[in-house]
Amino acid sequence: MDAKSLIIGNWKMNLSHLEAIVVIQKLWYRLDTSDFDRAEVVLAPPFTALRTLQTLIMADRMPFGLGAQHVHWEREGAFTGEVSARMLAKLDVGYVIVGHSERRAMFGETDELVNKRVRAVLAEGMTPVVCVGETLSEREAGGTERVVTTQLRGALRRLTAEQRGQVTVAYEPVWAIGTGRHADAGTANEVCSLLRDTVSAMAGPRAGEQVRILYGGSVNPGNVASLMVKRHIDGALVGGASLDPDTFAAVVRYWL
Repeated sequence: MDAKSLIIGNWKMNLSHLEAIVVIQKLWYRLDTSDFDRAEVVLAPPFTALRTLQTLIMADRMPFGLGAQHVHWEREGAFTGEVSARMLAKLDVGYVIVGHSERRAMFGETDELVNKRVRAVLAEGMTPVVCVGETLSEREAGGTERVVTTQLRGALRRLTAEQRGQVTVAYEPVWAIGTGRHADAGTANEVCSLLRDTVSAMAGPRAGEQVRILYGGSVNPGNVASLMVKRHIDGALVGGASLDPDTFAAVVRYWL
């Protein structure tokens, strides 16, 4: 596993490109060089702000990575409203979130579609961040293991062992997203360990150790430290807390 933590701020459908400028500049001022030595910090804004943030990051040499929230699997074509992996790569995007529970629930995202997006992202040299997670009813029925492993196996189909090790996985229990609730650190670590074992079973122990596994679901300054000390949690996918520079800086600096 990478020595650095990976902290991704998923802004979802928030912040215009002008508001995005203010947020990234404030965040940059609140973080020190040592913070970036310890953590890889990635911002995933709406599509409308990607070019703006790319320009700022390059011009001011900001040490942020750039992420996207969604992608289409085709390189080009008559797909109104969609954005291809090739387009994202040209904007210096390094990470692409695929299979987020909101897309699964609201837009009918299936494991098959997630797999197609994963392969498109890898083909352009970017890292897919594959989201998996169970609903509250699935959890209460004891279905967490079945749900998350099925989703992960579906996302990793038709990939080589090397490619499977290059994927980042985010465990996001659906019942914790935007609710203020979160899985306790022990439970989150157990599920992340299961996901690592799943990658190992599909691609070998080296890929299982190489893959980075994040936790997401109401991550905030009050709970991030307890999560990040766990053996199988390599970082965090942060939603609402990433919209406020002060709060997100505190998440990034979780070890203080």
